[in-house]
Amino acid sequence: MATGGSSIRRGLPRVAGGEPWPPAGQAPADAAVAAPPASATQAPATSVRRGLPRTPGGEPWPPAGTSSAVAAAAAASVPEEPAATATPAPAAEPVATNAEAAAAATTRAPAVGGAAVRRGLPRAPGAEPWPPAGTAASTPAPVAEPVVASVAGPVVAPVAGPVLSEGPRPPLTVPQSAWPGRAASSRPAQKPEPQRIGPFTKVQWVGAVIVGGLGLLFAAGMAVLAVRFLLSLDGLRDFLATYPGEYHLPEGAPVGIPAWLGWQHFFNVFLMVLIIRSGLTIRREKRPTAFWAPRNNPKGKTSLTIWFHQALDLLWLINGAVFVVLLFVTGQWMRIVPTSWEVFPNALSAALQYVSLDWPTENGWVNYNALQQLAYFSTVFIAAPLAAITGYRMSGMWPKKNTKLSAAYPIEWARKVHFPVMLYFVVFIVIHVVLVLATGALRNLNHMYAALGSVDPTAYADNWTGFWLFVVSLAVIAGAWVAARPLVLAPIARLFGTVSGR
Repeated sequence: MATGGSSIRRGLPRVAGGEPWPPAGQAPADAAVAAPPASATQAPATSVRRGLPRTPGGEPWPPAGTSSAVAAAAAASVPEEPAATATPAPAAEPVATNAEAAAAATTRAPAVGGAAVRRGLPRAPGAEPWPPAGTAASTPAPVAEPVVASVAGPVVAPVAGPVLSEGPRPPLTVPQSAWPGRAASSRPAQKPEPQRIGPFTKVQWVGAVIVGGLGLLFAAGMAVLAVRFLLSLDGLRDFLATYPGEYHLPEGAPVGIPAWLGWQHFFNVFLMVLIIRSGLTIRREKRPTAFWAPRNNPKGKTSLTIWFHQALDLLWLINGAVFVVLLFVTGQWMRIVPTSWEVFPNALSAALQYVSLDWPTENGWVNYNALQQLAYFSTVFIAAPLAAITGYRMSGMWPKKNTKLSAAYPIEWARKVHFPVMLYFVVFIVIHVVLVLATGALRNLNHMYAALGSVDPTAYADNWTGFWLFVVSLAVIAGAWVAARPLVLAPIARLFGTVSGR
């Protein structure tokens, strides 16, 4: 920095055994280093501080009498990228004068686009700061600068030119041993989203069924152990002795199951299975493929599945009405309608015996136990009417113009009741079939399908007539299940109305 006219502090000598540097009485270098040159050819009048020699045994650098010329950016800016890399040039380079060096430097420095580089000291006395103004980082091949010699000084070692390069990486000096993997050039194809059935996929449904089944088996096993323990107590043993699970029917109650009851039973099962199938189809059907409309009301169009469901409902109601009439005409109603308050403790006793796997003595030909009686009564006289009433409210036969009636019986209530009633029928059918097969399949099937039975519970225990009739009924039901599709239903529906596509 500038010190005015005062002397400066002397340091170590530049050569072994020499005087301290700088010489005694020498004034400090001018501090005009931070000021930019006035022009490209203007040379400062002050001398610069000399440093170490460029070659062993040579004079200090720069030569004596060399003036300083530094750009303004050399003192104020911080470099964004390395400006240059100086590499020694071959010793056999030609010597150039100050003017030639400056011209060559100006010619060889390409002005390219990009970030500006920091400018430093000039390459020759009196020249512009290096690199020239406007030079930016680029990727040219390094160019060796010629040897620059001061007019007043001796020849010095050549200085290599700047390497303003951000080019490609130089080749490896060893064989390549690591290679990019497949993910560097290609990505694996995305797996398609698995198809869902309701909220879960097929695999999730299988897992849910397995886990749920194991949970139910565990719960059932614990229930059996708990009930067996309770039935070993004296109080419950007395309760079972008082209420064995059934009570005596009124005087004049019929014995046995007539043939018409067996046929009614088959028609009831046939229609209920198809009603459940069509109802589930309606719930998941979003865009029906076929529609039905009555001939006298073309605007009353509805899907073919809904027409099929309602037609089955109508047949089921007719069959149920015939069944109820015959029950009361023949006295069979006393077998499924409770006639004593003893039905409730006997039903509890029968339930405990079923859970303990020590099932009560069963002879449906003579009398149902209290639990069976309550189940049949609830199905025939409670669940069936609820299904009919709620189904009629949701059907097209409901008088929609009667606003008062519709307000008194909202359709939302019907929907909230209709589906749980259908689930009740499903649970009832499953439990009913399991108990029929588990408590003497041949005897029970003879009662229900062949109207064969006796007061003796062991009678017809080896007769297969009812079993084969049951198999035929299952085949008919399965065939109707498969045939319940638009291709088969459309010709039948055309007999009662008009069938059209979407």
